[in-house]
Amino acid sequence: MTPADDSPQVLSKKQYEKELKRLQSELVELQEWIVHVGLRVAVLFEGRDTAGKGGVIKRIGEETNPRVVRTVALGTPTEREKTQWYFQRYVAQLPAAGEMVLFDRSWYNRAGVERVMGFCSDEEYWEFMRSAPRFEELLMRSGLILVKYWLSVSDEEQERRFQARIDDPTKQWKLSPMDIEARARWVDYAEAKDEMFAYTDTKDSPWFVVDADDKRTARLNLISHLLEKIPHQPVHEERIELPPRQERAYVRPPADSQTFVPERFLVE
Repeated sequence: MTPADDSPQVLSKKQYEKELKRLQSELVELQEWIVHVGLRVAVLFEGRDTAGKGGVIKRIGEETNPRVVRTVALGTPTEREKTQWYFQRYVAQLPAAGEMVLFDRSWYNRAGVERVMGFCSDEEYWEFMRSAPRFEELLMRSGLILVKYWLSVSDEEQERRFQARIDDPTKQWKLSPMDIEARARWVDYAEAKDEMFAYTDTKDSPWFVVDADDKRTARLNLISHLLEKIPHQPVHEERIELPPRQERAYVRPPADSQTFVPERFLVE
């Protein structure tokens, strides 16, 4: 039986690596196009803890120029920032012409963790829900390209990833007290996400949901979708020609006049 044209391709790990490399090459093309045309692009990554936001952001930025494709992951607001207009500290991080900013969590903190954990009042929450669509409309009317992703992970898979972090000393730092509390409030977060979507999943600024139970699958699907959302084409550049290296008399200082890192390893 012939599979439908829109059936997903099933890839081996080796094929995954090959496809990821191809998509990363296209991301470099997109980067050059963004610079060439002067686009302003903001991509929001939201989702539950352990959903894989950091992993996909890392793969997007792996081969791109960090001065063009910039990651923003803001911490807890300062006492001064708490008195500002809520969106103010995010506005300061928005891209200029020729930049793409990847928000590892965004202004939607107010609709998620702040709402569930009681870090904002009901009045502040509902003001955000009314203001967010208008705020995003203003951004897009100014010419900014806004793409919003929600990485969806099942409770079973999240539990498995939490346990993996607990068992791996190199990953335990990823589990903050807030993460543990969020796990205890699974249903509260689910309801907060549903309410957030009801108000902010608009025709002009939709949420794109990514099934993230398999991290590799999620990365390929999200990156390929992002590339489709921003029309681009290769930018012709002149081949770089290296100038001849300068040639004149030069004597290196003796090795014993410098402090070298001890050679504890040799790789064959």
